[in-house]
Amino acid sequence: KMPLRKCHVIVLKTTCSWMCVATVGFLLFLAVCLLYLPDSVSQSFASTAEKSSEVTLLIWTHPFSRYRRLPDCQALYQVSGCTLTDDWRAYPHADAVIIHHREIATNVSELPPEPRPRLQKWIWMNFESPTHSRGLWRFEGVFNLTMTYRTDSDIFGPKPRLVVWVISNWSESHARVLLYHQLSRYVQVDVFGRAGRPIPGDSGSDSLVRLVSKYQFYLALENSQHTDYITEKLWNAVLAGAVPVVLGPSRDNYERFLPPEAFIHVDDFATVRELAQYLLLLRRSPARLQRHLDWRRSYRVHQPSFWAEHYCTACVAVKNAKGRTDVVTDIANWFQS
Repeated sequence: KMPLRKCHVIVLKTTCSWMCVATVGFLLFLAVCLLYLPDSVSQSFASTAEKSSEVTLLIWTHPFSRYRRLPDCQALYQVSGCTLTDDWRAYPHADAVIIHHREIATNVSELPPEPRPRLQKWIWMNFESPTHSRGLWRFEGVFNLTMTYRTDSDIFGPKPRLVVWVISNWSESHARVLLYHQLSRYVQVDVFGRAGRPIPGDSGSDSLVRLVSKYQFYLALENSQHTDYITEKLWNAVLAGAVPVVLGPSRDNYERFLPPEAFIHVDDFATVRELAQYLLLLRRSPARLQRHLDWRRSYRVHQPSFWAEHYCTACVAVKNAKGRTDVVTDIANWFQS
């Protein structure tokens, strides 16, 4: 099996399966999951739950070792006959055990003891992207059900928030700021960075990716539109598992770096209102949203390490041009074209 590698900036074809996404708390998952399902599915779920026999679910560890009071499924979602507990003494008679990946990623001994009780199901819960999910190879054949942000999970838990934008250079003259004002009339856009709320954590790249991973869509809006001017904004969305909504060069230009379905270009819509309607449609339809994510199964992403890789790449170019000196003419027209 190919080992997990750090996701990066140029997209390359591979046989690896990649789906990027992010940290979502267990209670937050329970609180929002039904909101993202079509009404008919939600009603069917509630109806089925009422008919089911009583079950006990054991929360083996609280995600990220932070205790949270367990919810009352009957009061919140009218799901009767469901007992949630974090008491390990319930293990012998629990119908299922929910196990969060982070706590077992580096220590398999943290798993419940074997042999497991007859017919008991182990549920693998993980809302991090593959990039931040270490040790996946350890758990082949261990679990019975999956619960993740992927729509093809056994138990689908969508990202709880819709659109986020991280921006430091705010100027009312920028096309991206105008787009934000227009888009926010129709959908909630959470703004972070120097021009918005502080990024939780240390404001480094990891903190930014963790923030974006909580959202379905990320506004990757460039401050100006030029050929090949596609910055880390796009790749932050890719790393986080969000679908980038891009404003920059043409769609054809973006498709030199990403598959067509990997992003949503604002130019695909006649109006910003139509763009907003499409985002809301995807939120209500996991199957449609999955079309923007399936490409990750066949590609991996390579992001050059600033500035080390650039320096070393220049070294190769200089070696190849040794003994020859060319002159770059008309640099202004070339770069601005």
